[in-house]
Amino acid sequence: MLPKVSIIGAGNVGGMSAMRIVNSGIADCVLVDIAVNLAKAKQSDIEDSNPALRISSKILGTDNFNEVKGSDIVVITAGFARKPGMTREDLLKANSSVLKDICAKIADYVKDAIVIAVTNPLDIMTFFLYNELKLKRTKLFGMGGTLDSSRFANLIAKEFNVPNRDVDALVIGAHDNTMVPLSRFSFIKSDDIATLDKDVEKISSLTINRGAEIVSLYGSGSAYFAPSASVFKVVEAIITNKKFKTSASVYLEGEYGYKDIAIGVPVIIDKTGIAKIIELNLNEEELAKFQKSAEAVKANLEALKKCLI
Repeated sequence: MLPKVSIIGAGNVGGMSAMRIVNSGIADCVLVDIAVNLAKAKQSDIEDSNPALRISSKILGTDNFNEVKGSDIVVITAGFARKPGMTREDLLKANSSVLKDICAKIADYVKDAIVIAVTNPLDIMTFFLYNELKLKRTKLFGMGGTLDSSRFANLIAKEFNVPNRDVDALVIGAHDNTMVPLSRFSFIKSDDIATLDKDVEKISSLTINRGAEIVSLYGSGSAYFAPSASVFKVVEAIITNKKFKTSASVYLEGEYGYKDIAIGVPVIIDKTGIAKIIELNLNEEELAKFQKSAEAVKANLEALKKCLI
């Protein structure tokens, strides 16, 4: 029997994540959305691709949250994207309301599952889910850092005209414009790229603004190819116990000098979820940037609390 992955939210990211998981053959998938026709349509569409790929994984599209029962992994992508004129507080209020309702429906079914948060603002929603679902911090985390690190790696590869497979890049901090690309901990093959300061600073800036650039180019909607690929990589690491070194939004208990916030830090992911939080020896500049990002997260958490009053 294959592992079971449930995805809450059948939008672009949720649907594409389901496709990647099912088409890989590593798990069966349940795609849950209150828009049941959307979930069923994506079920049928993904199913129809399986014969061409010689894949036997199954997918169910449904609006029945009870189908989450027995999941090994639950991915939460549901929520609203920020629209023009929408304030940070508006988005926090809207998505915390969506997630609160979801948590009430799935809480009894995720006690033995690993939960991956994708909904934005990611670090705040990760913290919210942690408090609502009462899971161990090793079993509930946000995947934003994996996406940011992938974007950093892609832009490094393009800048230096090397294959993506030869680049190992790392981004920590919040999944927003305070993120911290770490050139000292990013590499082309075995060569440290920290000496390429001018080029790396340019690439870091491009990485920080990459999501906004894509939103602007689409005109309506946001990225989903790369986010779904990052979801897949995390799911794959858990199912195959790969010991995947990446960045994830994790509830901190003193690491990097912070407690009671969720923010992107280096981790190792395996079948247990977060197997290890890696504490890097950050230099003064890197630490200052991380602290700025953490303080921004704390400010957003205060805004969330006001929304919930």
